[in-house]
Amino acid sequence: MPIALDACIAQHRGDRREQQDRVALLPHPRGGGVVLAALADGMGGHAGGALAAQQVIHTARNNLERFVARSEPPLALLGASIAEAHMLIKASRFINEKDPHSTAVLLLLQPGKASWVHCGDSRLYRFRGEQPLFRSADHSYVAQLQRQGKISAAQALVHPNRNILLTSLGGIEAPTVDRGESADLLAGDSFLLCSDGLWAYFDDAELGGMIAVSSARQACETLLAIARERGAGEGDNISLAILKLVETPAQSVGGARRATP
Repeated sequence: MPIALDACIAQHRGDRREQQDRVALLPHPRGGGVVLAALADGMGGHAGGALAAQQVIHTARNNLERFVARSEPPLALLGASIAEAHMLIKASRFINEKDPHSTAVLLLLQPGKASWVHCGDSRLYRFRGEQPLFRSADHSYVAQLQRQGKISAAQALVHPNRNILLTSLGGIEAPTVDRGESADLLAGDSFLLCSDGLWAYFDDAELGGMIAVSSARQACETLLAIARERGAGEGDNISLAILKLVETPAQSVGGARRATP
């Protein structure tokens, strides 16, 4: 039984005046089962954060178009996209007199393989069925306090400095970037990319359970609705991308949201 990709992206402005997140699902223009998911959470005042996040998506798309899967390491593509976006966002500070920054999560799927990079506190999750297998580590002040055992996960969610990042794209210093790869993909695996406007309202097991029992689109709709309810009128921008590897008869592969991985 072949494996297909069921994927969906979704956004909500939350209770903010402006949507400063950006998210995209980008199939390789030459096919080959190569798909790039990209998510960025911008910061930097009116319009500045949105422009920074959009730069992450734009740079990733341009680099994907030139990517040759058979001969180029995927982490080189992803790392170059982060580095270039960082430099372009940093340069824009001198043009628009703002202070733009952005988080970034990039996930590249190829047949049988996943590669990813991330910077900031937007997250990448991997599940097998409903079981959490991996979650990216936040580059934030409260996450550092957690790793040091100084506060609990519950305290981190309400900490007054929970929005302080230790690194991001567009800052004075080069960003800290975590990288990873996996070549043991199976039908039933799923990936979630999301901004803190979503993950702040769920634990890992709850996310895995909701994604496992629904299509990618249904899971996006459900998670958005619950996050909005739990935000209680104070919710941040929400962005997410869900990518599920599913068994499917060969003749049913196709359509707007499916591609052979």
